[in-house]
Amino acid sequence: MELSLSQEQQNEMRHAHYEGALGILVSGLVWISAALVCFFIGVHEAVWTLLIGGGLIHPISMVVTKMLGRSAKTSKANSLNQLVMASTIWLILCCAMAYGLFVLKQELFFPVMMATIGSRYLIFASIFGRQIFWIMGASLIVAANLIFFSGAAPVVGAAVGGLIEIFFAFFVFSKASK
Repeated sequence: MELSLSQEQQNEMRHAHYEGALGILVSGLVWISAALVCFFIGVHEAVWTLLIGGGLIHPISMVVTKMLGRSAKTSKANSLNQLVMASTIWLILCCAMAYGLFVLKQELFFPVMMATIGSRYLIFASIFGRQIFWIMGASLIVAANLIFFSGAAPVVGAAVGGLIEIFFAFFVFSKASK
């Protein structure tokens, strides 16, 4: 099957999903929740907060998107759906590997997840046709590397990931609502 990329398909993605802003916001809130769980309860519980909460990002953002009057889905003919699905499978595999790294050394989980999510936003630059996803993805990847190489505590990684996403969510949403 051939993947074609067109302005119409990107326009449909942007309109249906509020340019991705609500997904970014929900993801950022999941990261902040993981940071709070990490700080108050423990790293193991924070990891599961991020993994389980991450699995709920799409359904929650779809509900909120529909509440705001957008369809939260695109036509079956939109071949960008294939790219979304491929990146979702890749994301799930990376989550499993990140958990494996957590078992070996807990400090690795949040920076690895942050780099994974940042990399997925690079794909979203093509899906939504917006340069801001390159900047957001690069910001998460750079932050992940700084946290990884500094040996920062897991709570720092979770908090930084959340703050970056929430910052960009408001920026993307401000553009989407116009």
